[in-house]
Amino acid sequence: MDLGINGKIALVTAASRGLGRGCAEQLAAEGCRVAICAREMAAVKQAAEEISTATGADVMGFGADMRNADQISRLLADVRQSLGDPDILVTNAGGPPPGTYASTTVQEYEKAINLTLMSAVHLIHGVTPAMQRRQWGRIIAITSISVKQPIDTLLLSNMARAGLTGFLKTIATELAPDGITVNALLPGTHQTSRIDQLAQDRAERENKSKKDIIREMKATNPSRTIGDPSDFGAAAAFLAGMQARYITGQNLLVDGGTYRGLL
Repeated sequence: MDLGINGKIALVTAASRGLGRGCAEQLAAEGCRVAICAREMAAVKQAAEEISTATGADVMGFGADMRNADQISRLLADVRQSLGDPDILVTNAGGPPPGTYASTTVQEYEKAINLTLMSAVHLIHGVTPAMQRRQWGRIIAITSISVKQPIDTLLLSNMARAGLTGFLKTIATELAPDGITVNALLPGTHQTSRIDQLAQDRAERENKSKKDIIREMKATNPSRTIGDPSDFGAAAAFLAGMQARYITGQNLLVDGGTYRGLL
C-alpha cells in the first residue's frame, strides 16, 4: 500500500533506538524526509546514517533532551532550517523510572510530567502553526498500554501518560477542522531498552533472572511473544498516511492482545 507520504517531512523524537527508531525507519521507508533526535549526539547520528543507508531516505540526527523545553525549541528551529516544517510529528520520550506510591518522592512527579507530558505539549505547540497553514498534518504520540490499565510499580508513567492522553483527545477535536489528525499509539511489551530496564527492576524485586522475567512476559502475552519496534513503526506509518485522514482522537493498542478490556 502506498501511504502517499513520500517527500513529507517527519520529526520523531527519542529515536536513536527502540520504538522511536522503529517509527523513524518505517517513515523513511515510505519516502519521508526524517529528522530524529536523542540526548546522545553520537548515537543519534549513527542511527540516522543507518536508517538512511537502509532506506535511501534523507535522515538527519539532532541532539535534544526531551526534559528541557529550551532544547525542544532549539530542536524545532534546527529541523526547520535543515529540512523545513514537519508535516508529521511522532512524540516520544524515555519513560520515568519505576516506583510505587511508597517509594516515589514528591519531587519526582514534576520530573515525570516534564519528561512525558510537557515534552509532547511543547513539540505539538511548535509544529501546529505550520500544519494549520497547510491544512494538513499528522500528530502521533507514543504513550502506553498503561493508559488503559495502569501497570504496577509504574506510578509516574501511569500518571503522566494518562494526562497526555487527555490533552491529545481534547486537541484532536480542535485541530480536526485544520486537516490535522491527532492519535496515540499504545505499546505493550516490545523488545526495547525500556523493557530491559523494567525486566531488570522486576528481576531484582522477585529474586529472579532477567531472562526468566522476559520469558514470563512472552508466556503471558496471547501471541506468546513480545513485539518488535518494526511492528510498532508500521502502525505509526499508517496513521501518518493519507488513508488515515478520517482517524483522529484515537488510542491504538499495539500489544499482541495483552489488553483484555472491551473499550
